[in-house]
Amino acid sequence: MITAVYAALLAVLFVVLSVAVIRQRRRLQVALGSGGHSALQRAMRVQANFAEYTPFALLLLFLAEYSGLAGLWLHLLGALLLLGRLSHAYGVSQDPEPLKFRVIGMALTFSVLLLSALAILVLYVSR
Repeated sequence: MITAVYAALLAVLFVVLSVAVIRQRRRLQVALGSGGHSALQRAMRVQANFAEYTPFALLLLFLAEYSGLAGLWLHLLGALLLLGRLSHAYGVSQDPEPLKFRVIGMALTFSVLLLSALAILVLYVSR
């Protein structure tokens, strides 16, 4: 159930990111693509990057929970994923882009992917 809490929080964030794209599209009158508008391109990439990484990270988090990973570790990984996605979204959406937020966001996301995978493997081998 711990993973479900983070999945719910991240789902809310995904809706917020999606609404940001919709607002930019309406404001700029662009139906497909970015129309060459930097702000729309940034909003699209924030949403797309979230959609690319978050489902797999949540799947690994769920599998770690199912495999018996302690609740404290699950909360730590879930919080890191949420912070990573927030940091990345903030960094990429800004113009000019403060690169440190993008880098921190991806570093946290990659850490969750790797640590979750490692936890699953360790739990499997230790059974």
